[in-house]
Amino acid sequence: MNINYELYKVFYEIVINGSISKASESMYISQPAVTQSIKNLEEKLGGKLLIRTKKGIVLTDEGKVLFDYVKKGVENFKNGENAFLNYLNLDSGSIRIGASTTITRNIVMPYLEKFHIKYPKVDIKITNDLTSNLITSLRNGDLDLLVVNLPMEENKDLKIVPICEVQDIFVGNLDYYNKTKGQLKIEDLFNYPLITQKEPSNTRRFLNKYLKSNNISTNIPNEIVSYSLIMDFVKAGFGIGYATKEFIEEDLKEKRLYEIKVTPKVPKREVGIVTLNKTIPNYSAKKLIELIQQKELLEISNSSIYNIEDLHTYQ
Repeated sequence: MNINYELYKVFYEIVINGSISKASESMYISQPAVTQSIKNLEEKLGGKLLIRTKKGIVLTDEGKVLFDYVKKGVENFKNGENAFLNYLNLDSGSIRIGASTTITRNIVMPYLEKFHIKYPKVDIKITNDLTSNLITSLRNGDLDLLVVNLPMEENKDLKIVPICEVQDIFVGNLDYYNKTKGQLKIEDLFNYPLITQKEPSNTRRFLNKYLKSNNISTNIPNEIVSYSLIMDFVKAGFGIGYATKEFIEEDLKEKRLYEIKVTPKVPKREVGIVTLNKTIPNYSAKKLIELIQQKELLEISNSSIYNIEDLHTYQ
């Protein structure tokens, strides 16, 4: 049976994207062309592969069996293309990175600056979102790599490589530092307004684990999505904030924020790179990962030269 590979590729894209319209967008061809391709494939195979429902596309039993093989085949072709491109130079290419705004500013940017100087023709695109949403985008093929706070849930399809350690601390302005005398027992922490990131961020999940391990409630009323806004609220005297020390070193040095030492101390955690386990990153992404893993720039700080508002340069 001689069936064009492109028909199988259309079948793969429909299933991965969950609809004909999204497959059309991802392949840059019209919806009628996608519909006709899947119809041709079904006719050549002599059976129904997909059923359209109000909730989207559903595979038939026969379609499920075929898709298991088609998925492996298409991904092998993609891996082969990426392996081939690894021998090319970096006169072109792109890297699609997923990270939180805080990680982008404090960890990723120094590496991007160095990479951009060395390979100015590589297009760098950054998506800032929650880790859970970024993982979905990575699995859908919309991102090449993630740089995220660890720990995160282990999955067989994900490769997680730690790149550095960070230390979370509690901070306040001068007024709260004086009120607490710069130190607190964990059971006294909730005698003061506590300001943290909103769930389900990895940072908040780590804080919850720390609180639970010390038999402390994780019900925190003052939740803010933006990490930088938390620091602004703390500086303004709204309460005690949960922060990553390496990201606020300048504020601590200039005494805009003060560390309030809570016992027991919060354990250290890691920041890591996440890629798909069975997919070879394109050559540009591979070179950036190698640069980060060299750890030449792992002096993490929130230096003012890395301003998140300037990220349009890399979009």
